[in-house]
Amino acid sequence: MTAIHDWSKVDAGLFHHFHLQWIANLSTALNAGCLPTDYYALAEQRSAGREPDVLALHLPVDPTTSDTGSGGTALATAPPRTRFIQQSDADAYAAKANRIVVRNVEGDVVAIIEIVSPGNKHSSSSVESFVKQAVEFLRAGVNLLIIDLFPPTNRDPQGLHQLIWERIENEPFHLPADKPLTLATYSSGDCITAYIEPVAVGDHLPDMALFLTAESHIPTPLAATYETT
Repeated sequence: MTAIHDWSKVDAGLFHHFHLQWIANLSTALNAGCLPTDYYALAEQRSAGREPDVLALHLPVDPTTSDTGSGGTALATAPPRTRFIQQSDADAYAAKANRIVVRNVEGDVVAIIEIVSPGNKHSSSSVESFVKQAVEFLRAGVNLLIIDLFPPTNRDPQGLHQLIWERIENEPFHLPADKPLTLATYSSGDCITAYIEPVAVGDHLPDMALFLTAESHIPTPLAATYETT
């Protein structure tokens, strides 16, 4: 059985590729008999949340017309000249990452599987966005499974679960020093319950429960799909 890799040593693009493949393999496995027949799993691109106030739309160009005298401002293609330039690809990969959404036959979202990417921990705002959305899902009655194979940062010193949980119930949580990675599954409902399994690089990845209702769950084939991916 494949042990957990040290994903902090690879660039965000490589993990993004692995992330997409793992999502696909997990979705296939869930739909191939892991889920009851009245549920189905789909890969779904992460939503950015609220709609923007202003949209810049790209209109199709009429090939029979010329740009000359068309009005408006010409588009510049060279980078702006400033004293400093900073660029990050981690947030971009986080924005493009998919999650697995499990729905019932009525189309209602009952559970979500989130695989944490480097971009989710890249900045204070990205951590805040991830935590806020996780809490919103749980309070809306959506069950959640979070797979965090990246070590804590100074923005989540005890892992993302601790930040999520302090907004639900003001209780302390400390990761074991030798197990800095976190798998956490949440049963949503009148009483939100978290089941946390700390792991480390080199450990075998355990399968985790995925709750479909507040009381019922299925085993999620994390180990087999991770190894296949």
